[in-house]
Amino acid sequence: MVSEDKRLPNKKGLNLITSFLFPEKSKVDITTFKGLIQDLLLRMYAVDVSGLGAQLAYFFLLSFFPLLIFLVALLPLLNLNQEHVFDFMQSVVPTEVFLLTQGTLVDILTSNNNGGILSISILGTVWSASRGVNALIKALNEAYDTKPKNSLIVRVWSIIFTIALVSILLLALTLPILGLRYGFQLFHYLGFEESFITIWTYVQWILPPFLIFIVLLLIYWIIPNTDPRLKIISVLPGAMFSTISWVALIYAFSYYINNFGNIFSTYGSIASVIVLMLWLYFTGMILIFGGLVNATFQSRRLAMKQKHRDKLTN
Repeated sequence: MVSEDKRLPNKKGLNLITSFLFPEKSKVDITTFKGLIQDLLLRMYAVDVSGLGAQLAYFFLLSFFPLLIFLVALLPLLNLNQEHVFDFMQSVVPTEVFLLTQGTLVDILTSNNNGGILSISILGTVWSASRGVNALIKALNEAYDTKPKNSLIVRVWSIIFTIALVSILLLALTLPILGLRYGFQLFHYLGFEESFITIWTYVQWILPPFLIFIVLLLIYWIIPNTDPRLKIISVLPGAMFSTISWVALIYAFSYYINNFGNIFSTYGSIASVIVLMLWLYFTGMILIFGGLVNATFQSRRLAMKQKHRDKLTN
């Protein structure tokens, strides 16, 4: 029989772990590293990251194909070929998601009815994507313990961000072509055309994550309805975290499916759709968690300022 003295250290250690993982909010000193982690945990408990991630994934799925249809229907009007679309998609989504959409994209890119497809896909994209942005606005404001602006303003911001997202995606698709063309001319003029290809290879590798980072930076900066308003530098941690996590998710997801996952033997012909849903779900959770990171660091900055003012007054 184990004595009470031997049980006591185990019970004490369990209490320490419990008090760290589930602290009382009033006892958290966010100016310390321990308090920073605890505040982040408290925000995670308050915001239903899993539920809101699923909600985002649902609207992302609704907008995914209309958005792709809109983009690829517009590309022939810009004199771009399907290889440019495929190269870009492979750099921002897992391989399995790309393979799921490749056949559909080929059919659309070779279709002559781009005008009708374009008009329908615009409506589908704006409606479904703006609903997804609405859910994201709700999640990010919950992360900061604030309420969004009135519904009309939220709706306007949702449409603006949807249009901005489409514009940045178009920029990401056209920039490699224009950059290759005019960049080579510039390097040729300067006499460094031999080194251009090497430099351009690195630029093409860095460009998709950089554009993702810019989009996330603007989302985290503009959407939260905080008082005082956020400075753009204050949302850098969350934007960096989400960008790195998103890129890591792409490679980790593909690696797991190819080496360890048996999802295709389990779900058969709908496995690719399941993969797409899982990827969108994890993407939604990453977006929300990035907002939680920013909210925690913002709370810490305000607490540090207040602590400094208290020292000056005393």
